[in-house]
Amino acid sequence: MAVETSISDKLRLLWNLQQIDCQLDEIQILKGELPMEVSDLEDEIEGLDTRIKKLKAVIKESDQEVARLQNLGKEADANIKKYQKQMEAVKNNREYEALQKEIELARLDVQLSEKKVKDARMQIDGKKETLTITEARFDAKQKDLEAKKQELQGIIEKTEQEEQTLRSRSEAARNGIEERLLKAYDKIRRTYRNGLAVVGVSRNACGGCFNNVPPQVQLEMGLYKKIMACEHCGRILVDNTIALQQEVEA
Repeated sequence: MAVETSISDKLRLLWNLQQIDCQLDEIQILKGELPMEVSDLEDEIEGLDTRIKKLKAVIKESDQEVARLQNLGKEADANIKKYQKQMEAVKNNREYEALQKEIELARLDVQLSEKKVKDARMQIDGKKETLTITEARFDAKQKDLEAKKQELQGIIEKTEQEEQTLRSRSEAARNGIEERLLKAYDKIRRTYRNGLAVVGVSRNACGGCFNNVPPQVQLEMGLYKKIMACEHCGRILVDNTIALQQEVEA
């Protein structure tokens, strides 16, 4: 008789813990994917912020390069004017040809500088366009984040007290269950998305996987000689006597 009472008590404790954890699960379902969405948005915004800073740095460097190239072009243009003035005072063909060559080289420098400036400005325009798009996306994601944070905070405020109470009850319920059973309970809960580890039997079917529970198994459940598990899903089975009694007590 002592063994039967012991098994019965263990099943009652497990069933009670499952009911409390189911209520906690319902709160998490109410929150839905919001916590994960908030976290993902925060990561995405951080990545966009990093990209914006890099784009701004690249644009700044490119502007500095354009200014450098323009200065080189101005220097080359100034040299052309200087050489042209010097040509007015040449005394022989050799000096004239040397200056002419310098002018030609300076003109090539001007042309090269102008081409590089044009290319650099095209790249800058492309980077600025990308920056504008990225900043717009950053702002949109920021608005999404604030909206989801407010929504999540609203749910948390409504359920915080209830959740704290349930967690305290869950912890208290766990303290009365032996470690071996708790490990099995937690393992089964992690296995299934609905978190059901302890289920009743309804219409001869497992309350977790809805497969048939043989009459012999149901008979053994009522004897409370050992803890029975569904042969299909491995969930711990509780007979209606315990389930209904716990509902009345709740």
